[in-house]
Amino acid sequence: MLKIGITGGIGSGKSTISKVFEVLGIPVFYADDHAKRVMTDDPILIEAIKSTFGKDSYLENGSLNRKYIAKIVFNDERELAKLNAIAHPATFRAFDNWLKKIGDVPYILKEAALLFESNSYKLCNKSIMVYAPLEIRMDRVLKRDNITKAEFEARNSKQYPDKKKLDMADYVIKNDDTQLVLPQVLDLHREFLKLSQTI
Repeated sequence: MLKIGITGGIGSGKSTISKVFEVLGIPVFYADDHAKRVMTDDPILIEAIKSTFGKDSYLENGSLNRKYIAKIVFNDERELAKLNAIAHPATFRAFDNWLKKIGDVPYILKEAALLFESNSYKLCNKSIMVYAPLEIRMDRVLKRDNITKAEFEARNSKQYPDKKKLDMADYVIKNDDTQLVLPQVLDLHREFLKLSQTI
């Protein structure tokens, strides 16, 4: 089974494009959703978070104390690196478990905001970068999430610059409102179907 990673900057449209692949019958692993889930259902990770950031990391009902964790990690790069170092392996475990449940399909997609930053692209055969210029991405996110420009810039700074991701990706889908996305997706779909027969 071919494994394709898909990423892009905040507001690039990577989740929307992943859903187009789903319509074509391709299973998609949404890494960011699973990363949130493992925070409350992976016992190894829960123990690691409590021992690293303290018992206040979790609320009495067992859910992650997001405000408490956010206050620690978003103001200190070292603390964020610590969280990533324990959270990424848990997401990798979730990916492995998810793969075991997938039937006989030619390929799957792994959608992840930090595909390159977390090195999870190394678990994939190929990678796609969904590209849109910074101004367009910022406009989309400000409207969608009702956040400030400064908040967008803070979130965006946690990812590699577009240039670096474009250099690392095997394929690029342009979602910059200048060309249709569907023909690009269909072209890649055909390419991956062909590639899957060679593995």
